[in-house]
Amino acid sequence: MTAGQTFVSRLRNAGISDADSDELRLQKSLLFFATGLICLASVVWLLIYWQLGPRFSSNLPFALQLLLVGNLLVYLKTLDFHVFRLIQLSLFLFTPFVAQWSIGSFITASGISLWALLAPIGAVLFIGPRDSGAWFFAYVFLTVLSGGFDYYLADSPSLTHYKVPPQTAAFFFALNFAAVSTIVYLLLRYSDAEKHRAQQRLQEAHRLLQVEQERSERLLLNILPGPIAERLKNSDQTIADGFAEVSVMFADIVNFTRVAEGLTPQQVFAMLNKIFSCFDGLAEQYGLEKIKTIGDAYMVAAGLDEHGGNPAESLADMALEMCRLLHHDFSINEMRLELRIGIGTGPVVAGVVGKKKFIYDLWGDTVNIASRVTSEGIPGVVQVDERTYQRLHQCFDFREPLTLHLKGKGNMVVHRLIGRRGASNA
Repeated sequence: MTAGQTFVSRLRNAGISDADSDELRLQKSLLFFATGLICLASVVWLLIYWQLGPRFSSNLPFALQLLLVGNLLVYLKTLDFHVFRLIQLSLFLFTPFVAQWSIGSFITASGISLWALLAPIGAVLFIGPRDSGAWFFAYVFLTVLSGGFDYYLADSPSLTHYKVPPQTAAFFFALNFAAVSTIVYLLLRYSDAEKHRAQQRLQEAHRLLQVEQERSERLLLNILPGPIAERLKNSDQTIADGFAEVSVMFADIVNFTRVAEGLTPQQVFAMLNKIFSCFDGLAEQYGLEKIKTIGDAYMVAAGLDEHGGNPAESLADMALEMCRLLHHDFSINEMRLELRIGIGTGPVVAGVVGKKKFIYDLWGDTVNIASRVTSEGIPGVVQVDERTYQRLHQCFDFREPLTLHLKGKGNMVVHRLIGRRGASNA
Protein backbone atom coordinates (compact mmCIF):
# COMPACT_ATOMS: atom_id res chain seq x y z
CA MET A 1 0.00 0.00 0.00
CA THR A 2 1.40 3.41 -1.00
CA ALA A 3 1.73 6.38 1.35
CA GLY A 4 -1.19 8.10 -0.40
CA GLN A 5 -3.42 5.05 -0.03
CA THR A 6 -2.43 4.75 3.63
CA PHE A 7 -3.33 8.40 4.26
CA VAL A 8 -6.70 8.04 2.52
CA SER A 9 -7.42 4.86 4.49
CA ARG A 10 -6.61 6.58 7.79
CA LEU A 11 -8.70 9.58 6.79
CA ARG A 12 -11.73 7.42 6.02
CA ASN A 13 -11.45 5.32 9.18
CA ALA A 14 -10.60 8.02 11.73
CA GLY A 15 -12.79 7.92 14.84
CA ILE A 16 -14.61 4.75 13.80
CA SER A 17 -15.33 2.36 16.66
CA ASP A 18 -15.88 -1.39 16.48
CA ALA A 19 -19.18 -0.80 18.29
CA ASP A 20 -20.50 1.43 15.47
CA SER A 21 -23.25 0.07 13.26
CA ASP A 22 -22.54 -0.34 9.55
CA GLU A 23 -24.68 2.73 8.81
CA LEU A 24 -22.85 4.91 11.34
CA ARG A 25 -19.47 3.68 10.14
CA LEU A 26 -20.43 4.66 6.61
CA GLN A 27 -21.60 8.13 7.70
CA LYS A 28 -18.38 8.78 9.61
CA SER A 29 -16.20 7.48 6.81
CA LEU A 30 -17.98 9.62 4.20
CA LEU A 31 -17.75 12.78 6.31
CA PHE A 32 -14.04 12.31 6.98
CA PHE A 33 -13.47 11.64 3.29
CA ALA A 34 -15.44 14.75 2.29
CA THR A 35 -13.50 16.85 4.81
CA GLY A 36 -10.21 15.79 3.27
CA LEU A 37 -11.43 16.43 -0.29
CA ILE A 38 -12.69 19.94 0.52
CA CYS A 39 -9.49 20.88 2.37
CA LEU A 40 -7.47 19.82 -0.65
CA ALA A 41 -9.83 21.48 -3.14
CA SER A 42 -9.76 24.85 -1.34
CA VAL A 43 -5.98 25.05 -1.64
CA VAL A 44 -5.99 23.96 -5.30
CA TRP A 45 -8.78 26.47 -6.05
CA LEU A 46 -6.78 29.36 -4.55
CA LEU A 47 -3.52 28.41 -6.28
CA ILE A 48 -5.21 28.20 -9.69
CA TYR A 49 -6.79 31.62 -9.16
CA TRP A 50 -3.40 33.07 -8.31
CA GLN A 51 -1.83 31.49 -11.38
CA LEU A 52 -4.46 33.09 -13.63
CA GLY A 53 -4.05 36.57 -12.23
CA PRO A 54 -6.54 37.47 -9.47
CA ARG A 55 -4.78 37.68 -6.10
CA PHE A 56 -7.53 36.82 -3.65
CA SER A 57 -6.81 36.77 0.06
CA SER A 58 -5.79 33.37 1.36
CA ASN A 59 -7.35 34.05 4.75
CA LEU A 60 -10.72 32.45 4.01
CA PRO A 61 -9.42 29.20 2.43
CA PHE A 62 -6.87 28.74 5.21
CA ALA A 63 -9.45 29.61 7.85
CA LEU A 64 -11.77 26.98 6.33
CA GLN A 65 -9.03 24.37 6.49
CA LEU A 66 -8.15 25.24 10.07
CA LEU A 67 -11.79 25.05 11.14
CA LEU A 68 -12.40 21.76 9.33
CA VAL A 69 -9.24 20.11 10.64
CA GLY A 70 -9.62 21.65 14.11
CA ASN A 71 -13.17 20.33 14.38
CA LEU A 72 -11.92 16.91 13.27
CA LEU A 73 -9.24 16.91 15.99
CA VAL A 74 -11.80 17.96 18.61
CA TYR A 75 -14.04 15.10 17.50
CA LEU A 76 -11.22 12.57 17.76
CA LYS A 77 -10.83 13.65 21.38
CA THR A 78 -14.50 13.95 22.36
CA LEU A 79 -15.98 11.37 19.93
CA ASP A 80 -19.17 13.46 19.77
CA PHE A 81 -20.10 12.73 16.18
CA HIS A 82 -23.37 14.72 16.22
CA VAL A 83 -21.60 17.99 17.09
CA PHE A 84 -18.76 17.25 14.67
CA ARG A 85 -21.23 16.57 11.86
CA LEU A 86 -23.23 19.74 12.57
CA ILE A 87 -20.14 21.97 12.49
CA GLN A 88 -18.67 20.39 9.35
CA LEU A 89 -21.94 20.69 7.44
CA SER A 90 -22.31 24.29 8.60
CA LEU A 91 -18.84 25.07 7.26
CA PHE A 92 -19.69 23.33 3.98
CA LEU A 93 -22.85 25.45 3.72
CA PHE A 94 -21.81 28.95 4.78
CA THR A 95 -18.17 29.24 3.64
CA PRO A 96 -18.90 29.24 -0.14
CA PHE A 97 -21.45 32.04 0.26
CA VAL A 98 -19.06 34.06 2.42
CA ALA A 99 -16.38 33.56 -0.26
CA GLN A 100 -18.78 34.69 -2.99
CA TRP A 101 -19.82 37.79 -1.05
CA SER A 102 -16.18 38.67 -0.36
CA ILE A 103 -15.27 38.40 -4.07
CA GLY A 104 -18.32 40.23 -5.36
CA SER A 105 -21.24 38.67 -7.16
CA PHE A 106 -22.27 35.28 -8.47
CA ILE A 107 -20.67 36.19 -11.82
CA THR A 108 -17.36 37.53 -10.54
CA ALA A 109 -17.07 34.62 -8.08
CA SER A 110 -17.76 32.16 -10.91
CA GLY A 111 -20.62 30.51 -9.05
CA ILE A 112 -18.46 29.48 -6.09
CA SER A 113 -21.62 29.25 -3.97
CA LEU A 114 -22.32 26.00 -5.81
CA TRP A 115 -19.87 24.41 -3.35
CA ALA A 116 -22.52 24.93 -0.67
CA LEU A 117 -24.58 22.24 -2.41
CA LEU A 118 -22.23 19.78 -0.71
CA ALA A 119 -24.02 20.57 2.58
CA PRO A 120 -27.50 19.19 1.69
CA ILE A 121 -25.98 16.38 -0.37
CA GLY A 122 -23.67 15.61 2.54
CA ALA A 123 -26.64 15.72 4.92
CA VAL A 124 -28.33 13.01 2.84
CA LEU A 125 -25.19 10.87 3.09
CA PHE A 126 -24.04 11.72 6.63
CA ILE A 127 -27.43 12.03 8.40
CA GLY A 128 -30.03 10.46 6.14
CA PRO A 129 -32.64 11.68 3.64
CA ARG A 130 -35.30 12.24 6.30
CA ASP A 131 -33.26 14.81 8.25
CA SER A 132 -31.59 16.51 5.28
CA GLY A 133 -34.50 18.79 4.35
CA ALA A 134 -33.45 21.67 6.62
CA TRP A 135 -30.01 21.74 5.03
CA PHE A 136 -31.45 21.86 1.52
CA PHE A 137 -33.87 24.62 2.53
CA ALA A 138 -30.97 26.62 3.99
CA TYR A 139 -28.96 26.16 0.78
CA VAL A 140 -31.87 27.31 -1.40
CA PHE A 141 -32.56 30.27 0.91
CA LEU A 142 -28.93 31.46 0.81
CA THR A 143 -28.80 31.00 -2.97
CA VAL A 144 -31.94 33.10 -3.48
CA LEU A 145 -30.67 35.66 -0.96
CA SER A 146 -27.38 35.96 -2.84
CA GLY A 147 -29.26 36.35 -6.11
CA GLY A 148 -31.31 39.14 -4.57
CA PHE A 149 -28.16 40.90 -3.39
CA ASP A 150 -26.68 40.63 -6.88
CA TYR A 151 -29.86 42.05 -8.44
CA TYR A 152 -30.29 45.03 -6.15
CA LEU A 153 -26.60 45.77 -5.61
CA ALA A 154 -25.33 45.06 -9.11
CA ASP A 155 -23.70 48.48 -9.48
CA SER A 156 -22.37 48.65 -5.94
CA PRO A 157 -18.59 49.18 -5.73
CA SER A 158 -18.48 46.39 -3.14
CA LEU A 159 -19.48 43.91 -5.84
CA THR A 160 -16.77 45.05 -8.25
CA HIS A 161 -13.88 45.11 -5.80
CA TYR A 162 -12.06 42.29 -7.61
CA LYS A 163 -11.55 42.68 -11.35
CA VAL A 164 -11.90 39.18 -12.74
CA PRO A 165 -11.33 38.85 -16.50
CA PRO A 166 -14.33 37.28 -18.30
CA GLN A 167 -12.24 34.39 -19.58
CA THR A 168 -11.03 33.67 -16.02
CA ALA A 169 -14.58 33.85 -14.67
CA ALA A 170 -15.78 31.48 -17.40
CA PHE A 171 -12.94 29.06 -16.70
CA PHE A 172 -13.73 29.03 -12.98
CA PHE A 173 -17.42 28.51 -13.66
CA ALA A 174 -16.43 25.30 -15.43
CA LEU A 175 -13.87 24.47 -12.73
CA ASN A 176 -16.33 24.95 -9.86
CA PHE A 177 -18.99 22.86 -11.55
CA ALA A 178 -16.44 20.17 -12.39
CA ALA A 179 -14.94 20.14 -8.88
CA VAL A 180 -18.29 19.97 -7.08
CA SER A 181 -19.54 17.32 -9.50
CA THR A 182 -16.36 15.30 -8.96
CA ILE A 183 -16.64 15.44 -5.17
CA VAL A 184 -20.32 14.48 -5.28
CA TYR A 185 -19.53 11.62 -7.66
CA LEU A 186 -16.67 10.37 -5.48
CA LEU A 187 -18.82 10.52 -2.35
CA LEU A 188 -21.71 8.68 -4.01
CA ARG A 189 -19.39 6.10 -5.51
CA TYR A 190 -17.61 5.59 -2.21
CA SER A 191 -20.96 5.32 -0.41
CA ASP A 192 -22.14 2.67 -2.85
CA ALA A 193 -18.85 0.76 -2.56
CA GLU A 194 -19.03 0.82 1.24
CA LYS A 195 -22.64 -0.35 1.18
CA HIS A 196 -21.61 -3.16 -1.15
CA ARG A 197 -18.79 -4.16 1.21
CA ALA A 198 -21.18 -4.00 4.16
CA GLN A 199 -23.63 -6.18 2.24
CA GLN A 200 -20.86 -8.67 1.53
CA ARG A 201 -19.91 -8.71 5.22
CA LEU A 202 -23.56 -9.25 6.11
CA GLN A 203 -23.89 -12.07 3.59
CA GLU A 204 -20.70 -13.69 4.88
CA ALA A 205 -21.92 -13.38 8.47
CA HIS A 206 -25.27 -14.87 7.40
CA ARG A 207 -23.47 -17.72 5.63
CA LEU A 208 -21.35 -18.45 8.71
CA LEU A 209 -24.49 -18.30 10.85
CA GLN A 210 -26.18 -20.81 8.57
CA VAL A 211 -23.13 -23.07 8.73
CA GLU A 212 -23.16 -22.90 12.53
CA GLN A 213 -26.90 -23.50 12.61
CA GLU A 214 -26.56 -26.54 10.36
CA ARG A 215 -23.70 -27.81 12.52
CA SER A 216 -25.80 -27.31 15.66
CA GLU A 217 -28.73 -29.12 14.08
CA ARG A 218 -26.48 -32.01 13.05
CA LEU A 219 -25.19 -32.23 16.61
CA LEU A 220 -28.75 -32.12 17.92
CA LEU A 221 -29.83 -34.86 15.51
CA ASN A 222 -26.90 -36.97 16.71
CA ILE A 223 -28.37 -36.75 20.21
CA LEU A 224 -32.12 -36.80 19.54
CA PRO A 225 -34.47 -38.34 16.97
CA GLY A 226 -35.48 -35.90 14.23
CA PRO A 227 -39.11 -35.33 15.35
CA ILE A 228 -38.01 -34.91 18.98
CA ALA A 229 -35.31 -32.40 18.00
CA GLU A 230 -37.90 -30.40 16.04
CA ARG A 231 -40.29 -30.35 19.00
CA LEU A 232 -37.51 -29.33 21.36
CA LYS A 233 -36.59 -26.39 19.10
CA ASN A 234 -40.18 -25.19 18.81
CA SER A 235 -41.35 -25.67 22.40
CA ASP A 236 -40.06 -25.44 25.95
CA GLN A 237 -42.57 -28.02 27.19
CA THR A 238 -41.51 -31.32 28.69
CA ILE A 239 -41.24 -34.04 26.07
CA ALA A 240 -42.59 -37.40 27.28
CA ASP A 241 -44.52 -39.81 25.05
CA GLY A 242 -46.09 -43.18 25.73
CA PHE A 243 -45.80 -46.02 23.20
CA ALA A 244 -47.93 -49.15 23.39
CA GLU A 245 -45.42 -51.42 21.67
CA VAL A 246 -41.71 -50.81 21.27
CA SER A 247 -38.94 -53.36 20.90
CA VAL A 248 -35.83 -52.57 22.95
CA MET A 249 -32.45 -54.24 22.52
CA PHE A 250 -29.34 -54.20 24.68
CA ALA A 251 -26.00 -55.50 23.39
CA ASP A 252 -23.33 -56.05 26.02
CA ILE A 253 -19.68 -56.83 25.27
CA VAL A 254 -18.65 -60.01 27.13
CA ASN A 255 -15.70 -59.74 29.56
CA PHE A 256 -15.04 -56.18 28.48
CA THR A 257 -13.71 -55.11 31.89
CA ARG A 258 -11.13 -57.90 31.91
CA VAL A 259 -10.04 -57.13 28.34
CA ALA A 260 -9.82 -53.39 29.02
CA GLU A 261 -7.48 -53.90 31.99
CA GLY A 262 -4.62 -54.72 29.64
CA LEU A 263 -5.19 -51.72 27.36
CA THR A 264 -4.40 -48.02 27.56
CA PRO A 265 -7.34 -45.58 27.78
CA GLN A 266 -6.72 -44.57 24.17
CA GLN A 267 -6.86 -48.21 23.03
CA VAL A 268 -10.06 -48.82 24.97
CA PHE A 269 -11.67 -45.77 23.40
CA ALA A 270 -10.51 -46.71 19.90
CA MET A 271 -11.86 -50.25 20.29
CA LEU A 272 -15.29 -49.16 21.54
CA ASN A 273 -15.52 -46.35 18.99
CA LYS A 274 -14.79 -48.72 16.11
CA ILE A 275 -17.37 -51.30 17.23
CA PHE A 276 -20.11 -48.86 18.22
CA SER A 277 -19.63 -46.80 15.04
CA CYS A 278 -20.36 -49.95 13.04
CA PHE A 279 -23.45 -50.54 15.18
CA ASP A 280 -24.54 -46.95 14.47
CA GLY A 281 -24.32 -47.69 10.76
CA LEU A 282 -26.45 -50.81 11.19
CA ALA A 283 -29.07 -48.89 13.19
CA GLU A 284 -29.30 -46.33 10.40
CA GLN A 285 -29.42 -49.08 7.78
CA TYR A 286 -32.37 -50.82 9.47
CA GLY A 287 -34.18 -47.58 10.34
CA LEU A 288 -33.81 -48.03 14.10
CA GLU A 289 -33.23 -45.48 16.83
CA LYS A 290 -30.02 -45.66 18.80
CA ILE A 291 -30.83 -44.59 22.35
CA LYS A 292 -27.45 -44.51 24.08
CA THR A 293 -24.30 -46.36 25.04
CA ILE A 294 -23.72 -47.24 28.68
CA GLY A 295 -20.10 -48.16 29.18
CA ASP A 296 -19.67 -51.26 27.03
CA ALA A 297 -23.42 -51.70 26.42
CA TYR A 298 -25.31 -50.50 23.35
CA MET A 299 -29.04 -49.71 23.49
CA VAL A 300 -31.29 -49.41 20.45
CA ALA A 301 -35.07 -49.39 19.95
CA ALA A 302 -37.63 -49.97 17.19
CA GLY A 303 -41.20 -48.69 16.97
CA LEU A 304 -40.68 -45.13 18.19
CA ASP A 305 -41.58 -43.65 14.81
CA GLU A 306 -45.14 -45.04 14.99
CA HIS A 307 -45.04 -46.07 11.33
CA GLY A 308 -46.73 -49.37 12.06
CA GLY A 309 -45.45 -52.76 10.97
CA ASN A 310 -43.51 -55.15 13.15
CA PRO A 311 -40.69 -53.26 14.89
CA ALA A 312 -39.22 -56.43 16.36
CA GLU A 313 -38.26 -57.81 12.91
CA SER A 314 -35.81 -55.02 12.06
CA LEU A 315 -34.35 -55.21 15.55
CA ALA A 316 -33.84 -58.98 15.23
CA ASP A 317 -32.16 -58.51 11.84
CA MET A 318 -29.80 -55.94 13.33
CA ALA A 319 -29.00 -58.18 16.30
CA LEU A 320 -28.07 -61.07 14.00
CA GLU A 321 -25.95 -58.77 11.82
CA MET A 322 -24.12 -57.44 14.89
CA CYS A 323 -23.17 -60.97 15.92
CA ARG A 324 -22.11 -61.85 12.38
CA LEU A 325 -20.00 -58.69 12.16
CA LEU A 326 -18.04 -59.46 15.33
CA HIS A 327 -17.59 -63.13 14.36
CA HIS A 328 -16.25 -62.46 10.87
CA ASP A 329 -14.81 -58.94 10.62
CA PHE A 330 -11.64 -58.92 12.71
CA SER A 331 -10.60 -55.51 11.43
CA ILE A 332 -13.38 -54.25 13.67
CA ASN A 333 -13.13 -56.91 16.36
CA GLU A 334 -9.37 -57.34 16.76
CA MET A 335 -9.78 -58.63 20.35
CA ARG A 336 -12.25 -61.38 19.31
CA LEU A 337 -14.94 -59.95 21.57
CA GLU A 338 -18.43 -61.46 21.82
CA LEU A 339 -21.85 -60.00 22.55
CA ARG A 340 -24.74 -60.83 24.81
CA ILE A 341 -27.90 -59.50 23.20
CA GLY A 342 -31.37 -59.32 24.70
CA ILE A 343 -34.60 -57.99 23.19
CA GLY A 344 -37.83 -57.12 24.97
CA THR A 345 -41.10 -55.82 23.51
CA GLY A 346 -43.89 -53.89 25.17
CA PRO A 347 -45.02 -50.44 26.32
CA VAL A 348 -42.46 -47.74 27.13
CA VAL A 349 -42.32 -44.07 27.98
CA ALA A 350 -39.86 -42.04 25.89
CA GLY A 351 -38.74 -38.50 26.55
CA VAL A 352 -36.00 -35.94 27.05
CA VAL A 353 -34.48 -35.71 30.50
CA GLY A 354 -32.88 -32.57 31.91
CA LYS A 355 -32.11 -29.08 30.62
CA LYS A 356 -28.35 -29.46 30.29
CA LYS A 357 -26.56 -32.38 28.69
CA PHE A 358 -30.03 -33.76 28.02
CA ILE A 359 -30.63 -37.22 26.62
CA TYR A 360 -33.51 -38.99 24.91
CA ASP A 361 -34.22 -42.11 26.97
CA LEU A 362 -36.74 -44.90 27.51
CA TRP A 363 -38.38 -46.08 30.72
CA GLY A 364 -40.68 -48.91 31.63
CA ASP A 365 -40.86 -52.59 32.41
CA THR A 366 -39.99 -53.45 28.80
CA VAL A 367 -36.61 -51.74 29.18
CA ASN A 368 -35.93 -53.60 32.43
CA ILE A 369 -36.83 -56.95 30.87
CA ALA A 370 -34.56 -56.37 27.86
CA SER A 371 -31.72 -55.45 30.21
CA ARG A 372 -32.24 -58.54 32.41
CA VAL A 373 -32.51 -60.88 29.40
CA THR A 374 -29.20 -59.48 28.18
CA SER A 375 -27.48 -59.89 31.56
CA GLU A 376 -28.47 -63.57 31.76
CA GLY A 377 -27.61 -64.23 28.14
CA ILE A 378 -25.11 -66.56 26.50
CA PRO A 379 -22.17 -65.03 24.58
CA GLY A 380 -22.89 -64.90 20.86
CA VAL A 381 -26.61 -65.62 21.32
CA VAL A 382 -29.61 -63.31 20.83
CA GLN A 383 -32.26 -63.89 23.51
CA VAL A 384 -35.78 -62.47 23.39
CA ASP A 385 -38.70 -62.38 25.78
CA GLU A 386 -42.03 -64.12 25.15
CA ARG A 387 -43.73 -61.05 23.68
CA THR A 388 -40.94 -60.53 21.18
CA TYR A 389 -41.01 -64.23 20.29
CA GLN A 390 -44.72 -64.00 19.45
CA ARG A 391 -43.90 -61.29 16.88
CA LEU A 392 -40.96 -63.12 15.34
CA HIS A 393 -41.64 -66.87 15.38
CA GLN A 394 -43.37 -66.90 11.99
CA CYS A 395 -40.36 -65.36 10.21
CA PHE A 396 -37.43 -66.51 12.36
CA ASP A 397 -36.13 -69.81 13.69
CA PHE A 398 -35.53 -70.31 17.42
CA ARG A 399 -33.94 -72.93 19.63
CA GLU A 400 -35.85 -74.55 22.45
CA PRO A 401 -37.00 -71.97 25.03
CA LEU A 402 -35.27 -71.58 28.37
CA THR A 403 -36.60 -70.59 31.74
CA LEU A 404 -34.33 -68.07 33.45
CA HIS A 405 -34.54 -66.48 36.84
CA LEU A 406 -34.32 -62.76 36.21
CA LYS A 407 -33.47 -60.32 38.98
CA GLY A 408 -36.63 -58.53 40.08
CA LYS A 409 -38.79 -60.59 37.71
CA GLY A 410 -38.55 -64.16 38.91
CA ASN A 411 -38.72 -67.02 36.44
CA MET A 412 -39.26 -66.00 32.82
CA VAL A 413 -39.28 -67.90 29.54
CA VAL A 414 -36.77 -66.62 26.98
CA HIS A 415 -36.18 -67.73 23.40
CA ARG A 416 -32.85 -67.98 21.59
CA LEU A 417 -32.87 -66.57 18.08
CA ILE A 418 -31.16 -68.57 15.32
CA GLY A 419 -31.95 -66.57 12.19
CA ARG A 420 -34.51 -65.89 9.49
CA ARG A 421 -36.31 -68.90 8.13
CA GLY A 422 -34.79 -70.17 4.92
CA ALA A 423 -31.58 -68.17 5.39
CA SER A 424 -28.13 -69.60 6.01
CA ASN A 425 -27.36 -69.13 9.69
CA ALA A 426 -23.76 -70.23 9.65
